[in-house]
Amino acid sequence: MAARDIVRMDERGLEDWLSEPVAATRAMLAKPQGDVAVLGAGGKMGPTLAMMLKKAAPQKTVYAVSRFSDKAARQRIEECGVKIVEADLLDETAYGRLPDVPHVFYLAGMKFGASGNQPLTWAMNVHMPALVAQRYKASRIVALSTGNVYPFTGIQSGGAREQDACDPVGEYAQSCLGRERMFQHFSQRFGTPVTLIRLNYANELRYGILVDLTLKVLHGEPIDVTMGAVNLIWQGDANNYIIQALGLTASPPAILNVTGPETLSVRDLAGRIGEVLGREPQFVSQEAATALLSNAAHCCGLFGPPATSLDEMIQSIVPWVAAGKPVLSKPTKFGVRDGRF
Repeated sequence: MAARDIVRMDERGLEDWLSEPVAATRAMLAKPQGDVAVLGAGGKMGPTLAMMLKKAAPQKTVYAVSRFSDKAARQRIEECGVKIVEADLLDETAYGRLPDVPHVFYLAGMKFGASGNQPLTWAMNVHMPALVAQRYKASRIVALSTGNVYPFTGIQSGGAREQDACDPVGEYAQSCLGRERMFQHFSQRFGTPVTLIRLNYANELRYGILVDLTLKVLHGEPIDVTMGAVNLIWQGDANNYIIQALGLTASPPAILNVTGPETLSVRDLAGRIGEVLGREPQFVSQEAATALLSNAAHCCGLFGPPATSLDEMIQSIVPWVAAGKPVLSKPTKFGVRDGRF
């Protein structure tokens, strides 16, 4: 996508881009019989994942389940042929009205404001997955988790691998491990095939670490580089991996790190963004010896490397943000080291 096209793109065009399935995704969905539900389809990734599922398997009914507080996003999903189901997944009475499907993608959860409302965080990230795991015990489930369940690792380590022990920092990350434990428990109890996706960090034109850094460079705000390294992936590539992970579901659950293969310096990322903008980034602090990092070797070995390069992400995201086009105004808070989100 050439940078000159970005400023003319609207959100509908962006979501069409983010929801384009690759051949392997189409092939994955061509194999199993039955329809698909995306639970938590109204969030950051849910709309484009639901759209991609419908594009990849137009013969299947794809249900998008959410409260849908964003009515514009709801309309764009529906216009793609996805069937809308409005439901509050914390309401136990809603589960009897959810569609019976053999394939479920679970994207619901809470991060933003987690430190301000810990009881709701635990309800959404632990109680809700328990309800879903019981309702869909006879289905295959791909459930999004996060790399925050890992401990910090050395910047030169290559990041945490799927088999490494979890050691989450703070209540948000602890609740995310609780989400995994609920899916693991009910998978073992009922034999439900599950894949747990440990994602960090998905980027698109409206959201992600590159958006966060671009805004700081644009506004001349200091960038704290204590969390000196990160992993990134384009959201469209992450969507393709997540759908293909349906083929990995197992009991006990499979675990898959979904991110880019590189360990990236925050200082270098900001510098590259500054070059595009013609501005000099401002930095504070110094890089710590450790960071929250995940190793994507297993994912890339199974499905190949991400199709979208870091340069392509920067050349697309920076012009969008610089043009004042819509962003989600939800900072990733990637620099948090005390677990307080």
